[in-house]
Amino acid sequence: MTVILFNKPFGVLSQFTDKGTEGSQRETLSNYIDVPGVYPAGRLDRDSEGLMVLTDDGQLQAKIAHPKFKKPKTYLVQVEGEPSDSQIAALCKGVELKDGLTRPAKAERIDPPDLWPRTPPVRFRKTVPDAWLSLTITEGRNRQVRRMTAHVGLPCLRLVRWSVGDWSLDGLATGAWRKA
Repeated sequence: MTVILFNKPFGVLSQFTDKGTEGSQRETLSNYIDVPGVYPAGRLDRDSEGLMVLTDDGQLQAKIAHPKFKKPKTYLVQVEGEPSDSQIAALCKGVELKDGLTRPAKAERIDPPDLWPRTPPVRFRKTVPDAWLSLTITEGRNRQVRRMTAHVGLPCLRLVRWSVGDWSLDGLATGAWRKA
């Protein structure tokens, strides 16, 4: 069994080929990983960064990606605004999105993490504060973290998946990968 941990940069598609418009020049996993037979266990949006787990084991892939297994995924989230106790409590309780109530999450304010610079950089506005949250969820709906923070009035500026289960980005540079 092969398991690869990849720190996906901003703007990279979480698939090996780009099925977009003809002549598209978007980066894919194949720009970074040349290991035959591995596939991503779950997705990470093009405008999100961080940990992707790839494997050649279909059962492991399902255990990571399918919500029924409740595999915890932790995100470092830069939000616009200063999170209040009630906003944090709402994220912890679960929020009602268009596709239903989210499972309770673990959410807390954190100091700005020591991350790599993002290209392009996050927009900065002198008149609007920003803050960082650590948010752990056990499901993986489409753009769920972004929708949750927006729902409580904290638009997402930067989203970095830090860990999936026991695997983390610790010591893994952006664009780099290692075998687990």
